[in-house]
Amino acid sequence: MHWRDLLVELVGRDLKIRYQRSAIGLGWSLMKPLSQLIVFATVFSSVLPLNIENYTTFVFAGVLAWSWFSSSLTSATVAVTSNREMVRRPGFPVFLLPVLTIVSQGVHFLLALPLLLICAFIQTGFSGPALLALPAIIAVQFLFTLGLCFIAAAVHVYFRDIEHMIGVAVMLGFYVTPVFYRPLQSDHNFAFLTTANPFAWLLDCYRTVLLDHAFPDAILIVKLLLVSVPLIAFGAWLFRRVSYRFVDEV
Repeated sequence: MHWRDLLVELVGRDLKIRYQRSAIGLGWSLMKPLSQLIVFATVFSSVLPLNIENYTTFVFAGVLAWSWFSSSLTSATVAVTSNREMVRRPGFPVFLLPVLTIVSQGVHFLLALPLLLICAFIQTGFSGPALLALPAIIAVQFLFTLGLCFIAAAVHVYFRDIEHMIGVAVMLGFYVTPVFYRPLQSDHNFAFLTTANPFAWLLDCYRTVLLDHAFPDAILIVKLLLVSVPLIAFGAWLFRRVSYRFVDEV
């Protein structure tokens, strides 16, 4: 389809512009998750040990998945307002702009994924058939993220404070989601931060595959789909409903 070819062209252009005249180019996309990994692995393994088995793989999976999510959401929020020329171009499929941000950030995720797999192999061995579940988990994360991105991008056109609100929410979300610490037990006073947090469910799926060498709990996958599918349906509906006024608002 035409829009798929256009999406590929836009992703290529976005990556080329971002790393133009850069000595290591796409290599910079690995710097943030790797630097976070080094900090967390050092601090919470040696300085303030959390006593989590195979902690490097544990935290690497969390940081990598969260980085893709957070960078996609913050970029997608301004995807419409920062691309005025495209929005005003007749016939341009505006709905591609939030998708573009997720796919572009997803390239960085996929580039770092082999490092995560190598790390998991060194610490826990080969995950075997359980690795077949990874594409499904990645697809679910894509759907969940896209639903939020559609909503954030649409609302930001009319309410510019949403950019700052998303930034604060992403920062807080990092700390209330078990990215670098183990999920809270059900008897904990703040257990809802794990049990009612879709991203905590997603991280559990990644870690089950990489650390336990098992397929993720089917119940978690169903719960994620029950959240993601309505979210993306509502987000796409909202974005399409208000997009006809984008030209006037941007």
